[in-house]
Amino acid sequence: MKYAAIDIGTNAARLLIGELIEDKGQSSVKKITYLRIPLRLGDDVFEDGRISTKKLEMFIKTISVFSLLAQIYDVKNIRAVATSAMRIAENSKNVIAEIDAQTGVKIEVISGDEEAKLILGGFSLLNIPKEIAFIVIDVGGGSTEISVFENGQRIASKSFELGTIRILKGKTSPEIWSDLTMWIKENVDVLEDHLLFGTGGNIQKAHDIIAQKANDSLSLIEIEKLQAELAPLSLTERMNRFSIKEERADVLVPALDIYIYILKELNIRTLQVPNIGLSDGMIYAMHKEELEK
Repeated sequence: MKYAAIDIGTNAARLLIGELIEDKGQSSVKKITYLRIPLRLGDDVFEDGRISTKKLEMFIKTISVFSLLAQIYDVKNIRAVATSAMRIAENSKNVIAEIDAQTGVKIEVISGDEEAKLILGGFSLLNIPKEIAFIVIDVGGGSTEISVFENGQRIASKSFELGTIRILKGKTSPEIWSDLTMWIKENVDVLEDHLLFGTGGNIQKAHDIIAQKANDSLSLIEIEKLQAELAPLSLTERMNRFSIKEERADVLVPALDIYIYILKELNIRTLQVPNIGLSDGMIYAMHKEELEK
């Protein structure tokens, strides 16, 4: 069965149409089509606290396109979720109602905890052995989610109001970095070995730039080197030198800043970047729900 997952983030809106497939006992999401639109809801929300009329028009057009693509691919099960920017937009209920009226797509505004759960659902597809402890970091435009797994169970998870667009807009709390450090000290034994995974478009782009192979991990030194090369460049220089799209050129540096900070606090020197995100986890969740009917 085909599923459509719509992920409305602070920086972009994404549509993934896919299905869960089995091959030699291994499950994976077969990605049939993927579309990303740089909506940048955070530009409005972190400046004015609400989504503007102009941005709403673009929002409606984006969801209309996503809905049409789902119809073209004969998708029967569609889910749309919105994260950090829509959580705090004062007119989010009106925006959701207008989009439903115009497109028929019902958007759920999910909590940071639910966002983390959906992302982690996709990690079930990796079949990580239970004896391996691991940590997942997802850096978005409005928030950063960190989850810790030991013995096959999630033992701690937290969503921090720390994201790339928040940083660019100067909308981060002065205490957020120290709060992050304290949470790690209270919830992670940094003397124990943990695998570290990074998800999201920014770390995927960094991986594309740095790594030689799809399954290569990234070292802290490599991430720091890329950040140091990008930071002094203009947006145009970043785009030209590293083949970065315009809507990625400004947010990549603060994203790397967040990853570097967390890597150091965790005392971990390598980061793995699986091709898994919120939309993969949504498809996995929809598939599980279908099986349980």
